[in-house]
Amino acid sequence: MTSEPRLLDRPRLPSSPPPLDWLTLADAFEVACLVRCTPAPTAHPHAPTPPQRGAVEFNREDAALRMRQLLARLDVPVEHEVVTGGLRRRYELHRLHVPADHRAGFTLLRETGWRQGRRELLGPAVGSSTPRAAWRTRLASAAWRSALLAGGRHVRRHILGIRLADRELAAVLIRSAALLEVPALLRPGAGCLVVSVADGPDRLRIMERAALAPARTPTLV
Repeated sequence: MTSEPRLLDRPRLPSSPPPLDWLTLADAFEVACLVRCTPAPTAHPHAPTPPQRGAVEFNREDAALRMRQLLARLDVPVEHEVVTGGLRRRYELHRLHVPADHRAGFTLLRETGWRQGRRELLGPAVGSSTPRAAWRTRLASAAWRSALLAGGRHVRRHILGIRLADRELAAVLIRSAALLEVPALLRPGAGCLVVSVADGPDRLRIMERAALAPARTPTLV
């Protein structure tokens, strides 16, 4: 008579990380959106140094500084490198590097923030409590702030547009605009997607809601 396999003999499935608290989620989700707005770093022609492994690259200083601020709040160390390249037409790149021994934790935090934030924004809002609705609005603002800082601007006389290669982020921006009470459109561009809002009151509202809140100050105990 053969014994039946015991439950303890079965291989354990990897456990999913615990959900983030709202304050951590807001910062981790914004970091994830910033990263998704940017293509993977490549070796630019006439750049003095190639990008390191695990680097995130921005062509705007304010986007890099915002990500540094968020990572500092999340206790993730980061190195900021400024690279200037080009010949006749000069350009400046801002590369952020997370040290190798912190990279796995940073990746887990970023991916957890993206999954949880995306679920909050794209999931049904029926029955949401007032505090939860407020936090969902904050996530929506973070998504648009990231897009305005790090996405490809596509500004015309009648629209404010963002060029993206990430379909999931485009869907998040459409839902986020709705949560901010602004209608947004999605249309294909040249090798990308363009999410846009109309010029005038819609544009002003998006810019206002995406503006940074006053910096948090530590509480003395």
